[in-house]
This record gives sequence, C-alpha cells and structure tokens, in this order.
Amino acid sequence: MGADHGGYPLNERVIEELRAAGHELIDYGTHDGSVPDDYPDYAKKVGEAVQTGAADIGILICGSGVGAAVAANKMHGIRAALCGDTYSAHQSREHDDCNVLCLGARVVGEELALEIVRAFVAARFTGEERHKRRLAKPWNTADSKHQNKVRCTTRALHWDRRRLACSERAARTERLKLSTWREPRTLRCS
Repeated sequence: MGADHGGYPLNERVIEELRAAGHELIDYGTHDGSVPDDYPDYAKKVGEAVQTGAADIGILICGSGVGAAVAANKMHGIRAALCGDTYSAHQSREHDDCNVLCLGARVVGEELALEIVRAFVAARFTGEERHKRRLAKPWNTADSKHQNKVRCTTRALHWDRRRLACSERAARTERLKLSTWREPRTLRCS
C-alpha cells in the first residue's frame, strides 16, 4: 500500500478497511498529507514489493490515480489498473491479471473507493486460455527485447548511411572544387 500526499487521507481509510478484513499489509505511507511528495517513489516501493513476491498485489493512491498508474506500469511485470468502478476492478484481475490497483483520491469518493478495493482484492485471475494468449502478446519479454534490438540496429544503420552519404557528398564537393580550380589571374585595370 502506498500513497502520496494527494492520496491522503483515503489511504488511511483503505488501510483500516483491509486490516479489519484480516489482510496483511506492507504500508509505505504517506501518513501526512501536508508534506508534498512524489507518487513515483511510492509506485516504485509498491511495485518492487509485488515484483519480489513480498506482496501478492499492490494498491496505489494519488490525486487522480493516473500518475501512479503510469509510474507503476513502467516496472517490469507490473500491470497496474486505474479503476473508478467495481466492474473494472474485478475484471482487471480476472481477465487482465493486474497486480496493482490505482485509485484517484480526488476522483472517487471514500465509499466507492472501498468497494473498488474490496472487488479488486477478492478477484482472482481466471487463467482462461484467451486471457493468457492476450496477455502474452504485449508482455512477451523475449519479443520486446528482440524488437528493441532490431529498432536499435535499424537506427544505427540509418546513422551509418547518413554518415556515408555526408562523406560521399563531401568527396564530390572536393572533387568539384579540384576540377574547377584555376590559377588566380591578375586583372589589369586601366
């Protein structure tokens, strides 16, 4: 569980609700909404807890939820869902195997946020073949590494061609200068 100053005090209420339901929590704060802080720092802590297996799922709360979702989704293996309704919350787990819930404290009310959290926590990935197939497409790390390598090789080749074209152009210009160069003549004026 992590929240920046924009997620406070909703995070306190969510923590209270989850503990009352008997869930174990790793609480990364914040516990003081008057001190500005940065949501990526909390996204990193929560994401690392999920990556290492210290936590099964994560919950991030910031002002809109968008920043936390963007930051969390940059981490390998993290699938963060920004949810504003219970349907999205449970479907993100059941169909998309999301492991981090993001909420916007300034967007959803407290009671709705608690319902969203309950739906997300209670849901499980169905493991249906169609969902596995869909998830494998964008998250196939071997393919993405290959794509990146191809992209970098193509970019390097492009630059090599540009350098070659520039050097060829310079050589042509130099040849042109040499072929048209004449001894300077002195002009006589009367």
